[in-house]
Amino acid sequence: MTPDQISHLFTRKDGTYLCARWGRPIVPVVFGVEDATLSVVKGAIEAVVTLAGHKMAEFDPELGVNLMVFFCRDWAELAEVPDLDRLVPDLAPLLARLKAAEANQYRIFRFDPEGAIRACFVFIRMDDHLSAVPAATLALSQAVQLILLWSDTAFQDASPLVLAEGVAVLRPDIAGVIRAAYDPVLPAVATDPSHALRLFARLPRPV
Repeated sequence: MTPDQISHLFTRKDGTYLCARWGRPIVPVVFGVEDATLSVVKGAIEAVVTLAGHKMAEFDPELGVNLMVFFCRDWAELAEVPDLDRLVPDLAPLLARLKAAEANQYRIFRFDPEGAIRACFVFIRMDDHLSAVPAATLALSQAVQLILLWSDTAFQDASPLVLAEGVAVLRPDIAGVIRAAYDPVLPAVATDPSHALRLFARLPRPV
């Protein structure tokens, strides 16, 4: 992966560069799935967190939980979740926009005063397309997309996953970027494109 390719992962449509990682241990809770799927989702999150060299916890002292993943069949279901409108301002207009766009997933990040990720809300509507995706593949894809604040176009043309002997796994180049972004020497949030060069310098080199 070249510095330009790395820069693309964190450069938004408006041309601004922004890379942010979690600034606190991740405390997840998952709604709307059976116990078997719950363990798959939490397992995928834990695997990506471990890859990053970050931590998970049982409780966030400020928020209780800081990662909420909601699965639903219809966006209207989320309007019935108690107190979700308090956690997500303008929830009703958001759900209307998602329905109009026929979207099947959406992520909302919250940040601490320094700009690091402090919370994330993941909404997944199980339409026909996502329902056909194996649970482990869907869970891994979501875990990758919430571990960092990627560009809104980062995975528009290529998935962060690849098939290996019929099983979806994280692309090695994306895994390298995640590890590099969590290097404690680097800042938790970066807005200068030169940050991509620092990430590139930390990628593993072919032997």
